[in-house]
Amino acid sequence: MATVSIVGRPNVGKSALFNRIARERIAIVFDQPGVTRDRVAREVTVLGKRFMLVDTGGIAFDRTPGSEDPFAEETRAQAALAVGDSDLCVVVVDVKSGITPLDEEVLKRVRESGCPTVIAANKCDRPEDDEKSDEFARFGMKVFNVSAEHGRGMQSLVEHIVGALPPQEESTIAKPLRVAIVGRPNAGKSSYINRLLNAERVIVSDIPGTTRDAVDVPFTIGEGPTARHYTLVDTAGMKSHTQMSKTSVDNFSLFRSEKAIEEADVVLLTMESEIGPTRQDMRIAGKIIDAQKACAVLMNKWDLAVAKGMTEKEATDAIRKMMPFLTFAPIVFCSAKSGYNIRRTVDAIDAVASSVKTQMPTGVLNRTIEVATKKTLAPMRNGRRLKVYYGLQVGTAPLTIRLFVNDPKLVTPAYKSYIEKAIRARFGLEGAPLRIFMKARSRKSVSEFRNDFKE
Repeated sequence: MATVSIVGRPNVGKSALFNRIARERIAIVFDQPGVTRDRVAREVTVLGKRFMLVDTGGIAFDRTPGSEDPFAEETRAQAALAVGDSDLCVVVVDVKSGITPLDEEVLKRVRESGCPTVIAANKCDRPEDDEKSDEFARFGMKVFNVSAEHGRGMQSLVEHIVGALPPQEESTIAKPLRVAIVGRPNAGKSSYINRLLNAERVIVSDIPGTTRDAVDVPFTIGEGPTARHYTLVDTAGMKSHTQMSKTSVDNFSLFRSEKAIEEADVVLLTMESEIGPTRQDMRIAGKIIDAQKACAVLMNKWDLAVAKGMTEKEATDAIRKMMPFLTFAPIVFCSAKSGYNIRRTVDAIDAVASSVKTQMPTGVLNRTIEVATKKTLAPMRNGRRLKVYYGLQVGTAPLTIRLFVNDPKLVTPAYKSYIEKAIRARFGLEGAPLRIFMKARSRKSVSEFRNDFKE
């Protein structure tokens, strides 16, 4: 797939341009230099052509002691990698500021890369602003006057981008499995992705809050028709309300992390093994459950816990006790630093993704329900006892079952949980959310209904 990267010095409107081309608010836009640090990538379809659009952090070269962002070097490295992987590069400049030494340095480095490049002269909000872009023509690149904020001039730029890309190849690759890596700040989410890819694909630091946006990272295992394709989504650490600063950046980061959960096929809840589940981890788990997403628990930094004498059994028992609402999710103990059990995390992702697509044969499902109801007496209220007549799977992702009963009001949470456990025990369903709805039906109508679904 062709790749288009958007680069430039800080605060010229790269993320705004990215969002405008993608026609969706994906990258965080804020009037503050250094908001974007990692590469933010998204597959987009524009004018009938599908390509990967990449937003990069602002490139700065200030060497004054104490003046540089602690992540500036990593941000520059990520931008350089993005340019190297691109079929076309769009350098964004600010016409209101004119040519700056940083603009010259960025354009020089992009030209040296050999990547085909155009200049987006941003903030041409009005026709009278267009003449301000003339000075950028001296770099020998095609200049497009645009306003990312208002959409002015975007049509010409987009048409040029699409026309300059190589012919699109017919792809036989199925939709990649979208895996969101979520957790508290500094749980090791970015380190895990880098270890999995065996490359410094996203910026890693001990400073909490390093990742600010949701970053899409393509990942493939194997080759040819049997290859498995994934999109790993590195998210910002989800802070508790007491840790949130008053800046819009924190709010946008939380919004993007929550949206990453909603858009994911599988969510990896990442926690620190030494610390174990915290209240914030439980809140994040609640968001995953509310979104009804398939989930696996990744206990990172296990090497540090082992050094303190912890065992996987003890840790598992403690986690299950503290988070009983997440007992259906598999737990993998791993270390992004040492590489321990990293391969097992992929196996867990595959298992969970498979579970959420499970098709439960109607006959087997009802035999399971029948056995369960005979083992444990159903609840009774006001002299009426609950009767479970029949069950039918009506959906996947999330798995959904409709139970036909004499009166849904007789169902208690405990009995519903009991039926759910029985179904999970029979079909596995590791990591898959399971919804059970009750529907009132008479015994006679159920008998007629069952005849329609006999196997």
